[in-house]
Amino acid sequence: MTAVPQPSPSADRDTAAARGAADDDALDTPDTRPRFTIGEVLSALRGDFPDVTISKIRYLESEELVHPQRTPSGYRKFSVADVGRLRYVLAAQRDQYLPLRVIKEHLDALDRGEPVSGSGSAGGVAGQPVGTAPLPGPEFAAAAGLSADQLADCVQFGLLSADSQGRHRVADLPVGRAVAGLARHGIEPRHLRVYRTAVEREAALLEQLVAPVLLARSEEARSRAGEQLQELATLSSQLHSGLLESRLREVLGG
Repeated sequence: MTAVPQPSPSADRDTAAARGAADDDALDTPDTRPRFTIGEVLSALRGDFPDVTISKIRYLESEELVHPQRTPSGYRKFSVADVGRLRYVLAAQRDQYLPLRVIKEHLDALDRGEPVSGSGSAGGVAGQPVGTAPLPGPEFAAAAGLSADQLADCVQFGLLSADSQGRHRVADLPVGRAVAGLARHGIEPRHLRVYRTAVEREAALLEQLVAPVLLARSEEARSRAGEQLQELATLSSQLHSGLLESRLREVLGG
């Protein structure tokens, strides 16, 4: 069986893979030869990106950020270069909070052999730096891919919050991007209140589990509680993804 490609430890290697052609003979090298199924690609990526799903990979393909070949039966086949492009996209979303439009511009530039401004650093929209300071509403909306009305709806229905000056936390950008993606499928913020309710109940359950540790009120205890919460959150996310995928398989008759 063909070995599944392992996540590359080198950012430079990821960039080279994103270009899709390391030299004149690139089309004849294993790096660009389609050979991996979407399931194998998912396994390769999940080590660094636990939240990635098959649906996410398909969505990135639909946005023309990766171009796997198809077998005569219609199955996707990915190359090592394709996996590199996916890693580049996922890292840019997670670490730099870049919208897909900007990431696509970066990939197009890399394909042409051009340098990318701010590549490899904590960049933001259009290469501008994104720090930890709150973002004004318009900047947050642009980074998340939301319209002004969608952002207002997110606040109204409790999906996002703003401070007294109407600014939003950078850490909330993943929520905004998810809402924007769902909106493209016709799911509006008002339909997502069920997620907020579920999260509040889940957070309350996890809080009960670490409450005895927090009673000690020491820095060491709070550190232990933080580590425990992080582990619980990861397991909870895995449970949610597994249950949802299982239910969707039933919908598809699988």
